[in-house]
Amino acid sequence: MIPGQNQSWVSEFILLGFSSDPTTNSILFLVFLLIYLSSVLGNGLIIMLVCLDTQLHTPMYFFLCTLSLLDMGYVTTTVPQMLVHLLAHYQTIFAGCWLQMYVFGSLSITESIFFVVMAYDRYVAICYPLHYIVILNWGLCIWLVAGTWVCGFFFSLLHTFFTMNLPYCGPNRVNHYFCEGPSVRSLACMDTNLIEMVDFVLSFFAIVIPISLIVASYIHIAKAILKIKSTQGRCKAFSTCASHLTVVTFFYAPATYIYMRPNSSLSPERDKQISLFYNVFTALLNPVVYSLRNKDIKRAFFRLIGHSRVDW
Repeated sequence: MIPGQNQSWVSEFILLGFSSDPTTNSILFLVFLLIYLSSVLGNGLIIMLVCLDTQLHTPMYFFLCTLSLLDMGYVTTTVPQMLVHLLAHYQTIFAGCWLQMYVFGSLSITESIFFVVMAYDRYVAICYPLHYIVILNWGLCIWLVAGTWVCGFFFSLLHTFFTMNLPYCGPNRVNHYFCEGPSVRSLACMDTNLIEMVDFVLSFFAIVIPISLIVASYIHIAKAILKIKSTQGRCKAFSTCASHLTVVTFFYAPATYIYMRPNSSLSPERDKQISLFYNVFTALLNPVVYSLRNKDIKRAFFRLIGHSRVDW
Protein backbone atom coordinates (compact mmCIF):
# COMPACT_ATOMS: atom_id res chain seq x y z
CA MET A 1 0.00 0.00 0.00
CA ILE A 2 1.16 3.58 -0.75
CA PRO A 3 1.43 5.76 2.37
CA GLY A 4 -1.32 8.32 2.53
CA GLN A 5 -3.40 6.64 -0.17
CA ASN A 6 -7.13 6.77 0.39
CA GLN A 7 -8.40 3.27 1.01
CA SER A 8 -11.71 1.89 2.20
CA TRP A 9 -11.10 -0.86 4.73
CA VAL A 10 -13.40 -3.77 5.38
CA SER A 11 -15.43 -3.23 8.56
CA GLU A 12 -17.25 -6.56 8.49
CA PHE A 13 -17.09 -10.01 6.94
CA ILE A 14 -19.95 -12.01 5.45
CA LEU A 15 -19.88 -15.80 5.78
CA LEU A 16 -21.37 -17.37 2.66
CA GLY A 17 -22.00 -20.76 4.27
CA PHE A 18 -22.96 -23.78 2.20
CA SER A 19 -25.86 -22.63 0.06
CA SER A 20 -28.13 -19.69 -0.73
CA ASP A 21 -31.14 -21.93 -1.29
CA PRO A 22 -33.59 -21.74 1.68
CA THR A 23 -34.76 -25.34 1.27
CA THR A 24 -31.21 -26.68 1.24
CA ASN A 25 -30.32 -24.55 4.25
CA SER A 26 -33.33 -25.85 6.18
CA ILE A 27 -32.25 -29.45 5.55
CA LEU A 28 -28.66 -28.64 6.52
CA PHE A 29 -29.92 -26.93 9.67
CA LEU A 30 -31.71 -30.09 10.81
CA VAL A 31 -28.72 -32.31 9.96
CA PHE A 32 -26.14 -30.16 11.73
CA LEU A 33 -28.43 -29.52 14.68
CA LEU A 34 -28.74 -33.28 15.19
CA ILE A 35 -24.98 -33.75 14.82
CA TYR A 36 -24.26 -30.90 17.24
CA LEU A 37 -26.68 -32.13 19.91
CA SER A 38 -25.32 -35.68 19.57
CA SER A 39 -21.75 -34.41 19.92
CA VAL A 40 -22.49 -32.33 23.00
CA LEU A 41 -24.57 -35.04 24.67
CA GLY A 42 -22.06 -37.79 23.85
CA ASN A 43 -19.01 -35.89 25.06
CA GLY A 44 -20.94 -34.51 28.03
CA LEU A 45 -21.91 -38.04 29.03
CA ILE A 46 -18.29 -39.17 28.95
CA ILE A 47 -17.24 -36.21 31.12
CA MET A 48 -20.04 -36.95 33.60
CA LEU A 49 -19.21 -40.66 33.79
CA VAL A 50 -15.51 -40.04 34.36
CA CYS A 51 -16.23 -37.44 37.04
CA LEU A 52 -18.85 -39.48 38.91
CA ASP A 53 -17.47 -43.04 38.67
CA THR A 54 -14.45 -43.56 40.91
CA GLN A 55 -13.42 -46.65 38.93
CA LEU A 56 -12.68 -44.35 36.00
CA HIS A 57 -10.37 -42.09 38.02
CA THR A 58 -7.25 -43.19 36.14
CA PRO A 59 -4.89 -41.26 33.84
CA MET A 60 -6.40 -42.86 30.71
CA TYR A 61 -9.93 -41.67 31.50
CA PHE A 62 -8.70 -38.33 32.79
CA PHE A 63 -7.20 -37.77 29.34
CA LEU A 64 -10.38 -39.02 27.67
CA CYS A 65 -12.42 -36.57 29.76
CA THR A 66 -10.12 -33.74 28.68
CA LEU A 67 -10.49 -34.76 25.03
CA SER A 68 -14.28 -34.67 25.35
CA LEU A 69 -14.07 -31.20 26.91
CA LEU A 70 -11.95 -29.99 23.99
CA ASP A 71 -14.39 -31.49 21.47
CA MET A 72 -17.36 -29.81 23.12
CA GLY A 73 -15.49 -26.52 23.13
CA TYR A 74 -14.46 -26.25 19.53
CA VAL A 75 -17.65 -27.68 18.04
CA THR A 76 -19.57 -25.08 20.07
CA THR A 77 -17.28 -22.35 18.75
CA THR A 78 -18.47 -22.85 15.16
CA VAL A 79 -21.67 -24.88 14.84
CA PRO A 80 -24.20 -22.71 16.76
CA GLN A 81 -23.29 -19.69 14.65
CA MET A 82 -23.50 -21.84 11.51
CA LEU A 83 -26.99 -22.96 12.53
CA VAL A 84 -28.10 -19.34 12.99
CA HIS A 85 -26.71 -18.38 9.59
CA LEU A 86 -28.45 -21.30 7.90
CA LEU A 87 -31.80 -19.83 8.87
CA ALA A 88 -31.03 -16.09 8.94
CA HIS A 89 -30.51 -13.78 6.01
CA TYR A 90 -28.06 -11.68 8.02
CA GLN A 91 -24.69 -13.51 7.92
CA THR A 92 -22.32 -10.70 8.88
CA ILE A 93 -19.53 -11.14 11.41
CA PHE A 94 -16.59 -8.91 12.27
CA ALA A 95 -15.26 -8.65 15.83
CA GLY A 96 -16.60 -12.14 16.45
CA CYS A 97 -14.64 -13.37 13.45
CA TRP A 98 -11.28 -12.83 15.15
CA LEU A 99 -12.57 -14.20 18.44
CA GLN A 100 -13.94 -17.28 16.70
CA MET A 101 -10.70 -17.78 14.77
CA TYR A 102 -8.64 -17.50 17.96
CA VAL A 103 -10.77 -19.76 20.16
CA PHE A 104 -11.25 -22.40 17.46
CA GLY A 105 -7.54 -22.34 16.61
CA SER A 106 -6.59 -22.58 20.29
CA LEU A 107 -8.79 -25.60 20.95
CA SER A 108 -7.83 -27.32 17.68
CA ILE A 109 -4.09 -26.91 18.27
CA THR A 110 -4.52 -28.01 21.88
CA GLU A 111 -6.29 -31.15 20.71
CA SER A 112 -3.63 -31.79 18.07
CA ILE A 113 -0.89 -31.71 20.72
CA PHE A 114 -3.08 -33.55 23.21
CA PHE A 115 -3.29 -36.59 20.94
CA VAL A 116 0.45 -36.99 21.58
CA VAL A 117 -0.25 -37.14 25.32
CA MET A 118 -2.87 -39.84 24.74
CA ALA A 119 -0.42 -41.79 22.57
CA TYR A 120 2.17 -41.53 25.35
CA ASP A 121 -0.42 -42.82 27.80
CA ARG A 122 -0.99 -45.91 25.62
CA TYR A 123 2.78 -46.33 25.19
CA VAL A 124 3.38 -46.39 28.95
CA ALA A 125 0.34 -48.62 29.61
CA ILE A 126 1.43 -51.27 27.08
CA CYS A 127 5.23 -51.06 27.24
CA TYR A 128 5.56 -50.46 31.01
CA PRO A 129 2.32 -51.80 32.54
CA LEU A 130 3.82 -52.49 35.98
CA HIS A 131 5.10 -48.93 36.29
CA TYR A 132 2.11 -47.20 34.69
CA ILE A 133 0.78 -45.48 37.83
CA VAL A 134 4.28 -44.49 38.94
CA ILE A 135 5.29 -42.97 35.59
CA LEU A 136 1.94 -41.31 34.85
CA ASN A 137 1.30 -39.93 38.32
CA TRP A 138 -1.39 -37.31 38.79
CA GLY A 139 1.11 -34.49 39.01
CA LEU A 140 2.57 -35.34 35.60
CA CYS A 141 -0.92 -35.80 34.11
CA ILE A 142 -1.98 -32.32 35.21
CA TRP A 143 1.22 -30.77 33.87
CA LEU A 144 0.80 -32.52 30.52
CA VAL A 145 -2.79 -31.31 30.14
CA ALA A 146 -1.92 -27.76 31.24
CA GLY A 147 1.07 -27.70 28.88
CA THR A 148 -1.05 -28.64 25.85
CA TRP A 149 -3.58 -25.89 26.64
CA VAL A 150 -0.84 -23.26 27.02
CA CYS A 151 0.79 -24.30 23.73
CA GLY A 152 -2.55 -24.29 21.92
CA PHE A 153 -3.56 -20.81 23.04
CA PHE A 154 -0.06 -19.41 22.39
CA PHE A 155 0.28 -20.76 18.83
CA SER A 156 -3.27 -19.68 17.98
CA LEU A 157 -2.52 -16.18 19.28
CA LEU A 158 0.35 -15.86 16.80
CA HIS A 159 -1.78 -17.20 13.93
CA THR A 160 -4.71 -14.88 14.71
CA PHE A 161 -2.49 -11.84 15.30
CA PHE A 162 -0.73 -12.10 11.93
CA THR A 163 -3.99 -12.81 10.08
CA MET A 164 -5.86 -9.99 11.81
CA ASN A 165 -3.18 -7.42 10.99
CA LEU A 166 -3.35 -8.00 7.25
CA PRO A 167 -5.01 -5.18 5.26
CA TYR A 168 -8.53 -6.08 4.11
CA CYS A 169 -9.91 -3.66 1.56
CA GLY A 170 -12.55 -5.82 -0.14
CA PRO A 171 -14.19 -8.09 -1.08
CA ASN A 172 -15.50 -9.06 2.33
CA ARG A 173 -17.28 -12.32 1.52
CA VAL A 174 -15.67 -15.35 3.21
CA ASN A 175 -16.60 -18.48 1.29
CA HIS A 176 -16.84 -20.62 4.41
CA TYR A 177 -19.21 -21.43 7.25
CA PHE A 178 -16.87 -20.03 9.93
CA CYS A 179 -13.85 -17.75 10.15
CA GLU A 180 -11.05 -20.14 9.32
CA GLY A 181 -7.61 -18.59 8.92
CA PRO A 182 -6.76 -19.57 5.30
CA SER A 183 -10.20 -18.54 3.99
CA VAL A 184 -10.09 -15.12 5.67
CA ARG A 185 -6.44 -14.56 4.73
CA SER A 186 -7.23 -15.12 1.05
CA LEU A 187 -9.21 -11.82 1.11
CA ALA A 188 -6.20 -9.73 2.12
CA CYS A 189 -5.22 -7.01 -0.38
CA MET A 190 -1.48 -7.65 -0.19
CA ASP A 191 0.99 -10.43 -0.82
CA THR A 192 0.53 -13.01 1.94
CA ASN A 193 3.57 -15.21 1.21
CA LEU A 194 5.32 -14.18 4.44
CA ILE A 195 2.22 -14.85 6.54
CA GLU A 196 1.73 -18.18 4.79
CA MET A 197 5.31 -19.10 5.72
CA VAL A 198 4.66 -18.16 9.37
CA ASP A 199 1.50 -20.28 9.34
CA PHE A 200 3.42 -23.16 7.76
CA VAL A 201 6.00 -23.06 10.55
CA LEU A 202 3.22 -22.95 13.18
CA SER A 203 1.45 -25.84 11.44
CA PHE A 204 4.70 -27.80 11.42
CA PHE A 205 4.91 -27.54 15.21
CA ALA A 206 1.17 -28.13 15.70
CA ILE A 207 0.64 -30.94 13.17
CA VAL A 208 3.81 -32.53 11.75
CA ILE A 209 5.70 -32.89 15.02
CA PRO A 210 2.68 -34.38 16.89
CA ILE A 211 2.08 -36.84 14.04
CA SER A 212 5.75 -37.86 14.11
CA LEU A 213 5.66 -38.42 17.88
CA ILE A 214 2.44 -40.44 17.62
CA VAL A 215 3.91 -42.64 14.88
CA ALA A 216 7.07 -43.18 16.93
CA SER A 217 4.96 -44.13 19.97
CA TYR A 218 2.91 -46.64 18.02
CA ILE A 219 5.99 -48.25 16.48
CA HIS A 220 7.16 -49.05 20.02
CA ILE A 221 3.63 -50.08 20.99
CA ALA A 222 3.36 -52.46 18.02
CA LYS A 223 6.68 -54.07 18.93
CA ALA A 224 5.51 -54.55 22.52
CA ILE A 225 2.15 -55.99 21.44
CA LEU A 226 3.79 -58.53 19.12
CA LYS A 227 5.80 -59.82 22.11
CA ILE A 228 2.61 -60.63 24.05
CA LYS A 229 2.17 -64.41 23.97
CA SER A 230 -1.55 -64.45 24.69
CA THR A 231 -3.76 -63.95 21.64
CA GLN A 232 -6.45 -62.42 23.84
CA GLY A 233 -3.93 -60.02 25.32
CA ARG A 234 -2.75 -58.91 21.88
CA CYS A 235 -6.33 -58.37 20.71
CA LYS A 236 -7.17 -56.32 23.80
CA ALA A 237 -4.07 -54.15 23.34
CA PHE A 238 -4.78 -53.60 19.64
CA SER A 239 -8.40 -52.77 20.40
CA THR A 240 -7.38 -50.13 22.93
CA CYS A 241 -5.04 -48.48 20.43
CA ALA A 242 -7.46 -48.75 17.49
CA SER A 243 -9.85 -46.22 19.05
CA HIS A 244 -7.12 -43.64 19.40
CA LEU A 245 -5.73 -44.24 15.90
CA THR A 246 -9.19 -43.94 14.32
CA VAL A 247 -9.82 -40.53 15.89
CA VAL A 248 -6.28 -39.36 15.14
CA THR A 249 -6.65 -40.22 11.44
CA PHE A 250 -9.96 -38.36 11.10
CA PHE A 251 -8.44 -35.30 12.78
CA TYR A 252 -4.96 -34.98 11.26
CA ALA A 253 -5.63 -35.93 7.64
CA PRO A 254 -8.02 -33.03 6.82
CA ALA A 255 -6.20 -30.58 9.13
CA THR A 256 -2.93 -31.25 7.30
CA TYR A 257 -4.60 -30.67 3.94
CA ILE A 258 -6.20 -27.37 5.01
CA TYR A 259 -3.31 -25.73 6.86
CA MET A 260 -0.13 -26.99 5.20
CA ARG A 261 -0.58 -25.60 1.69
CA PRO A 262 -0.39 -22.17 0.02
CA ASN A 263 -3.36 -19.89 -0.61
CA SER A 264 -2.97 -20.48 -4.35
CA SER A 265 -4.32 -24.01 -3.94
CA LEU A 266 -7.48 -22.96 -2.07
CA SER A 267 -10.70 -24.58 -3.25
CA PRO A 268 -13.45 -23.01 -1.09
CA GLU A 269 -16.24 -25.50 -1.75
CA ARG A 270 -14.00 -28.51 -1.20
CA ASP A 271 -12.31 -26.92 1.82
CA LYS A 272 -15.66 -26.35 3.54
CA GLN A 273 -16.50 -30.04 3.18
CA ILE A 274 -13.08 -31.23 4.32
CA SER A 275 -13.06 -28.94 7.37
CA LEU A 276 -16.25 -30.63 8.57
CA PHE A 277 -14.23 -33.77 9.33
CA TYR A 278 -11.90 -32.26 11.94
CA ASN A 279 -14.39 -29.64 13.10
CA VAL A 280 -17.76 -31.41 13.34
CA PHE A 281 -17.43 -35.12 12.65
CA THR A 282 -14.42 -35.76 14.91
CA ALA A 283 -16.31 -34.35 17.90
CA LEU A 284 -19.19 -36.70 17.04
CA LEU A 285 -16.89 -39.66 16.41
CA ASN A 286 -14.90 -39.49 19.64
CA PRO A 287 -17.66 -40.47 22.10
CA VAL A 288 -18.98 -43.14 19.71
CA VAL A 289 -15.58 -44.77 19.22
CA TYR A 290 -14.48 -44.59 22.85
CA SER A 291 -17.80 -45.64 24.37
CA LEU A 292 -18.81 -48.46 22.03
CA ARG A 293 -15.35 -50.05 22.16
CA ASN A 294 -14.81 -49.53 25.88
CA LYS A 295 -16.35 -51.88 28.43
CA ASP A 296 -15.36 -49.68 31.38
CA ILE A 297 -17.35 -46.77 29.96
CA LYS A 298 -20.36 -48.99 29.30
CA ARG A 299 -20.21 -50.48 32.80
CA ALA A 300 -20.01 -46.98 34.30
CA PHE A 301 -23.06 -45.95 32.29
CA PHE A 302 -25.13 -48.89 33.50
CA ARG A 303 -24.03 -48.27 37.07
CA LEU A 304 -25.15 -44.67 36.66
CA ILE A 305 -28.64 -45.64 35.51
CA GLY A 306 -29.02 -48.19 38.30
CA HIS A 307 -27.92 -51.52 36.82
CA SER A 308 -25.45 -52.92 39.29
CA ARG A 309 -24.67 -56.05 37.31
CA VAL A 310 -24.17 -56.26 33.59
CA ASP A 311 -23.21 -59.42 31.74
CA TRP A 312 -20.94 -59.01 28.79
